[in-house]
Amino acid sequence: MAFPDRIERTLEIAHPVDKVWAALTTAEGLGTWFGHRAEVDLRVGGEAKLTWDSGDTATLTIERVEPTTVFGYTWPIHGLADGDPRRTYVEFTLAPSAGGTTLTMVESGFAQLPEAEHKTAFSGNTGGWTNELGELVTYLDGKL
Repeated sequence: MAFPDRIERTLEIAHPVDKVWAALTTAEGLGTWFGHRAEVDLRVGGEAKLTWDSGDTATLTIERVEPTTVFGYTWPIHGLADGDPRRTYVEFTLAPSAGGTTLTMVESGFAQLPEAEHKTAFSGNTGGWTNELGELVTYLDGKL
């Protein structure tokens, strides 16, 4: 049986592309909606380090930067042991729309996992993206 490899979400966001880009790629933006603090070295090969008040951390390795249109990174897979080298790839694509910005988020790389790990990672990130993208919109609306 083949497992789903990707999670994809498309949102219409009532804010201009530049504002959405800044929310995705700056320490202030990421450190507010996606974590509690962030450091961002915005270049291919750079890292974004996220920290939560719970003590959890995540390090994103930046793989693609096309200012105001594409931001992509790899990161550890939810549910795998610290130090496991497997990663998924997350890519945000932004396009101007009549109402502001169309944001498409795709996370891929889940098919590399065996069944038990796939179930944990895929279901965890599917729900996680619903929550996190909601927080992104709340942040952009100035309510976070």
